[in-house]
Amino acid sequence: MRREDTRRLSLFSFALHLTPYASLFIDPPAAVLYSDTVMERRKTKQIQLGKVKVGGDAPITVQSMTKTDTRDARATVQQIWDLEAAGCDIVRVAVPVREAAEQLGEIKKKIRVPLIADIHFNYKLALIALEQGVDGLRLNPGNIGARKYVEEVVKAASERRIPIRIGVNAGSLEKDLLQKYSGPTAEGMVESGLRHIRILEDAGYQEIKISLKASNPLMMIEAYRMLASKVDYPFHLGVTEAGTPAVGTIKSAIGLGALLAEGIGDTIRVSLAADPVEEVRVAREILKALGLKKEGLTFVACPSCGRADVDLVALAKAVEEKMLSYSNLNIHVAVMGCEVNGPGEARAADLGVAGGKGIGLIFKRGEVIRKVPEAQIVDALMEEVRKFAAEKEAEERASTIEDQPHRSA
Repeated sequence: MRREDTRRLSLFSFALHLTPYASLFIDPPAAVLYSDTVMERRKTKQIQLGKVKVGGDAPITVQSMTKTDTRDARATVQQIWDLEAAGCDIVRVAVPVREAAEQLGEIKKKIRVPLIADIHFNYKLALIALEQGVDGLRLNPGNIGARKYVEEVVKAASERRIPIRIGVNAGSLEKDLLQKYSGPTAEGMVESGLRHIRILEDAGYQEIKISLKASNPLMMIEAYRMLASKVDYPFHLGVTEAGTPAVGTIKSAIGLGALLAEGIGDTIRVSLAADPVEEVRVAREILKALGLKKEGLTFVACPSCGRADVDLVALAKAVEEKMLSYSNLNIHVAVMGCEVNGPGEARAADLGVAGGKGIGLIFKRGEVIRKVPEAQIVDALMEEVRKFAAEKEAEERASTIEDQPHRSA
């Protein structure tokens, strides 16, 4: 695919996410069709974190990071359970001290997703983390000490085939690079990344993924584009220090969306000053908007207009909140403002509602199935959602039974 075509698609991603409520206005079937026809994924090596593959032809995964004190294993496990329920594929924890590193094994035993230890400066913490059974390390080999220490970490990681993520951050570039480029730049980030890659390669290790994060989306976009032509390691995408959800969602959608639309990126993390569950929700919506994630909840709503006889925005927010607990259910839900055109306009939806004057029409795959008073719209829709979820569960159970080999009498 031509570069100019992929950059036009980047503008498509930009436009989709100029609001923290962008999920209300996207019709994923169109996005899926578009992505299938014009996106070509960057070819990379593949690594494995626990049971999760990253890079190559593996699906793009969603990561987050706990915001608890890792020394408190109970609180950390609870937050990871919340992230798992939200659809997080990989989770990272901060390991600033030995006491935190020593809790990793206990945490690992109680969770289902791969666990990554985030290490800075102290190579001994990396060794303890590996002994505790983590699935991956995030560290920069250039800042954990002498070469012999790097080799010691690489040897321990190699014995377990544990991948290492090189995490370059524009805010913590090496002093010589800041001086060379007169401050943080995309060029400096790429040079830093290549420097750290060489250290691991010289130590004989290639189970690597890399990130080049900046709080400026344009800088991180350019950095990843530059590095993409120089190495074939998988990329972890992120806009660091993106901010609160209102601002951070937009910056992350621009930075991640532009690169993903060009086929660049293998795993993503949205960094927000918020509950990490919100990071996962936003990341999943970015992937779904680009047609890169097809499972789970799809929620759409019309933007409302002068014809609407209900408070469409309030209704959409209420339904979206109720649907959060169904994030992993494969269901397409639509909230429409017009009872005349709504059901037909949202035929792709499994379930939905169209508001009228004092009433709501509940529809299923474009056909009206119920008419309820306006005050009962949300409850009636959620009743149908629960029925839908039960039907799906029954179908899956029946499919599992059918797939089991029949025993002869």
